[in-house]
Amino acid sequence: MAARAACPVALIRPHVAETDAPQDGPVVVGVDGTRTSEAALALAFEEASWRQAELVALHCWDDVFLSAVFEETHWSLERSEIEERANEVLAERLAGWREKYPDVRVHREVVRGRPADKLLEHADRARLLVVGSRGRGGVAGMLLGSTSQAVMSYALCPVIVARGAGDR
Repeated sequence: MAARAACPVALIRPHVAETDAPQDGPVVVGVDGTRTSEAALALAFEEASWRQAELVALHCWDDVFLSAVFEETHWSLERSEIEERANEVLAERLAGWREKYPDVRVHREVVRGRPADKLLEHADRARLLVVGSRGRGGVAGMLLGSTSQAVMSYALCPVIVARGAGDR
């Protein structure tokens, strides 16, 4: 359903961990810099405001992927340049949202690693996880990205897959 729905889809499963599900954890949103992440941000800010929760905006970069690209094209970038650009991407995507939702406290996080892995690390303490429906992957015709598939399969907290205007 998440792959074909024309609206956001929520997955809520029974909590199976040894400890209780977080009642006061943050709303966590994956931000990849695409239009799809705009839909996820809109939904995440709305949910964080409604729940009176902190919002963790998470942007990941993976140097394994980048190193393959740069080796193939003979470009070079220093790690500090990559991290600086990743911070710029997150800042650009968050621009304007704080003004629209002044009640939401935002924690920006830029980390190195695979997005699904890093989002799942946050899921244990999150009250809600919001992701886009399709990311930066290059598989033509894919209706649900690998990150959204992974978090829907393994996150114990509720997950909302947000659909952007270009996803239908």
